[in-house]
Amino acid sequence: MDYAKGYDDLQPLTKTGKNWYKTSLLMTPVDAYDTFVMLGMKKEAAEAKDLILNQLDFNSDNQVQVFEITIRLLGGLLTAYELDGNKKFLALAKDLGDRLLPAFNTPTGMPYRYVHLQTGALRDSINNPAEIGTLMMEFGKLSKLTGEKKYYDIVKKATMEVYKRRSKIDLVGLQINVITGEWKNKESAIGAYIDSYYEYLFKSWKLFGDKDFKMAWDVHQKAIVNHLISKQDSGWFMRQVDMDTGKETGTAYGALDAFYAALSAYAGDIETAKENQKANYFMWTKFNIEPEEFDFKTGQMKNGYYVLRPENIESCFYLYRFTKEPQYLWMGKRMVDDIIQHCKNEVGYASLKNVQTFEKANSMQSFFFAETLKYAYLLFADESKLDFKKVVLTTEAHPFKITKR
Repeated sequence: MDYAKGYDDLQPLTKTGKNWYKTSLLMTPVDAYDTFVMLGMKKEAAEAKDLILNQLDFNSDNQVQVFEITIRLLGGLLTAYELDGNKKFLALAKDLGDRLLPAFNTPTGMPYRYVHLQTGALRDSINNPAEIGTLMMEFGKLSKLTGEKKYYDIVKKATMEVYKRRSKIDLVGLQINVITGEWKNKESAIGAYIDSYYEYLFKSWKLFGDKDFKMAWDVHQKAIVNHLISKQDSGWFMRQVDMDTGKETGTAYGALDAFYAALSAYAGDIETAKENQKANYFMWTKFNIEPEEFDFKTGQMKNGYYVLRPENIESCFYLYRFTKEPQYLWMGKRMVDDIIQHCKNEVGYASLKNVQTFEKANSMQSFFFAETLKYAYLLFADESKLDFKKVVLTTEAHPFKITKR
């Protein structure tokens, strides 16, 4: 609020504000709002609400990334409406949803990566399963809250088009052409470009009770366990394979991959979750803080950045909830302590350029508020703060209420 009020992000080293596009979309206030509410931070919640309701305007000259804007802004606004009840939150969400819909106007129904908020102009027809398949909870919830079925139907079709194009061994690749439906990169993995596609199949089933998503999840989950898990002494890591043959193509693993333990625990596969979290914690402690990517077979660092990601703490939270084993509290405590020690500065928290040198980078993205801080809190909070029977957390950790199916 001192250095970046009205901007998307704070740059903690230069103490300046930063916008993603030409004009601010209030990324941090929207993403952070439900965290402030959950933590009982009434002053901060009121400040964020005031900014959103008085300044946020989607009629702007911005070409935006459909996926990031959906999970951060559309998701944040929908949760804000469910928590607060102010109809302006829902009106903003509907306006945004309508401006994103032109992206889906393709021969396959799978969306372009970018759409212009005013003109509907599109770019980037080479998309990926994560950016196509991680829209369902938000657009589906928009349908439930507005009574307009189109959002649910359009996005469900897009998601199932990815599923339809799985290989004979039930895996998907890294990149696909949304015009032709042709795979452009046939490497399969659990991390970037694919991760939350799998997550949303299971979570969309939990949220909406739609059996098509459960069916797709079950098919993929079997293939993931059969082909992607690499069992090492330090835990079960996830490798890269050819989507058609299952042949190993790489042994990179990193911060984004660490979400899979949380998803496995939530979906009831506790053994896989525990073994994968063992690998996640090994990665964190080997390098002081988890790197963006390392090679789990050689131990070599591939990318030493840490951008304040939440996935490892998220997995501690889910595993603690479903096993009640104190080891996950201790793991989470170590992670929280390390972030405070190495990332905090006098105005915020900074990403790290290298987890081995602790050199800071001038970035603090909105998901630090929406996810990292929320999971760090929830791991140690009373269970009544978040009831899995009543809510499903989106990939951005926005809690969506489960309504009548």
